[in-house]
Amino acid sequence: MQAKHFITVVLVSLICAKSLAMETLQNRKPYAAGRFYTDKPAELKAQLQVFFSKAMKRKSGNSPLAIVVPHAGYVFSGEVAASAFNQIDPNLKFERIFVIGSSHTTSFNGASVYCSGNYETPLGIVPVDVDFAKKLVAENKILKDYPEPHKNEHSIEVQLPFLQVHLKTDFKIVPVIIGSATVETAQKLAEVFRPYLNKKNLFVISSDFSHYPEYEDARKADQTTAEAIQSNKAPKLIAALDSNEKKNIPGLVTSLCGWSSVLTLLNMTEQIRGISVDLIQYKNSGDSSYGGKDRVVGYYAISFYEGKAHYEPNQFSISSEDKKYLLILARETITEYIKKGTTPKVDTSNLRVSVKTPCGAFVTLSKNHILRGCIGRFEPNQPLWKVVQSVAVASATRDYRFDKVLENEINQLHIEISVLTPLKRIKSIDEFELGKQGIYMKQGKSMGTFLPQVATSTGWSKEEFLGHCAEDKAGIGWNGWKTAELFTFEALVFQEEEE
Repeated sequence: MQAKHFITVVLVSLICAKSLAMETLQNRKPYAAGRFYTDKPAELKAQLQVFFSKAMKRKSGNSPLAIVVPHAGYVFSGEVAASAFNQIDPNLKFERIFVIGSSHTTSFNGASVYCSGNYETPLGIVPVDVDFAKKLVAENKILKDYPEPHKNEHSIEVQLPFLQVHLKTDFKIVPVIIGSATVETAQKLAEVFRPYLNKKNLFVISSDFSHYPEYEDARKADQTTAEAIQSNKAPKLIAALDSNEKKNIPGLVTSLCGWSSVLTLLNMTEQIRGISVDLIQYKNSGDSSYGGKDRVVGYYAISFYEGKAHYEPNQFSISSEDKKYLLILARETITEYIKKGTTPKVDTSNLRVSVKTPCGAFVTLSKNHILRGCIGRFEPNQPLWKVVQSVAVASATRDYRFDKVLENEINQLHIEISVLTPLKRIKSIDEFELGKQGIYMKQGKSMGTFLPQVATSTGWSKEEFLGHCAEDKAGIGWNGWKTAELFTFEALVFQEEEE
């Protein structure tokens, strides 16, 4: 009997060991490969390298605590996704990377953490921190060891090849699928994950933006949503989503498909002082050669930093739509002011981020190719649209070199706008590129500036350029620039088309 009992114990132990081994080997196989991105490893790696080369470069000296990344087919959102991942220092070694998405296929209470094994992609195995994942589930009722929602869910999987290509160190992930899209769930999940939101870890939040409105409607709705996220206030995101829904935008199904995931992040970050949120890049499927303009999906790359992010202001750019808008605004402002003495009221709710960025600007008026007025402002203390309105009026009515523009001249005017990129403080003139950048210097209440083209037209050396600016413009003496605060900027020049 004892021998028989011993054999039984051994058999049971072997069965248990085999079951445990089988459990640890239940990797989550690729589902989105061949659907959302190619399943051919060499082709996939080459495609990702192209995305990273075209994407926005790293904008901060800090590496983000979290990023919001789109999860659509790579041909539509790959470049924007790469822009988000580009913000991460590729040499960092993370304890773990939390990849959080909202379920597209299964509704269930709470959230599912994959605890059964690793994730796989065509580029290889992505290790899951299984022990940590099981610990989270054991300690938090809102989390479940429920692998089913992961099987046919793409929102986590599509992020992993980007991490595999971008990061130069080994990493483990904690894959989380949120099953119940409620405000209460987001709040509870934030409580669970907040202790891990630090520089040791990285949070990747997977979400697309608007689904299926027309191109321009998508841009406006997505800007509203993105600016609410940038506020780093969870209630503002809820309000923005409600606002978009109440507008009854044709075709709009959702403003943010992963809103429960993004809301979870905001419930974490809004509790931390000094969080900076940067809108890195925006596109929608209509910007892809594979997509139309009638039913689009929006994509944003967004990064969250602890402390003030060290942005590169001279990366500022404005789109062709922004340029067209500003030229029309300048003309309408001049026309109304000269005819009525008032300026047009501007609805800022639908303005793009770049148009609302504080920038300096010049408006130059010409008539029959002869200068008719030019006034500008260098101090970036107002939104760009407001600066353009102000200097457009000044160019038409307050340039001391010319008489005020008359009503019968308005249609003969040609308008050119020079937008000055946000000022970038420099500590050495070695950082100043003569001919490409303008200079703004400040000492006490004295200030002076030269546009970039001054260097080209005069042929001055860098020292002559700075000396003339200090003496002739700022009034602080030829060598005054050496003790002044120095800032550089670039000029983005555009004008009305000739008729």
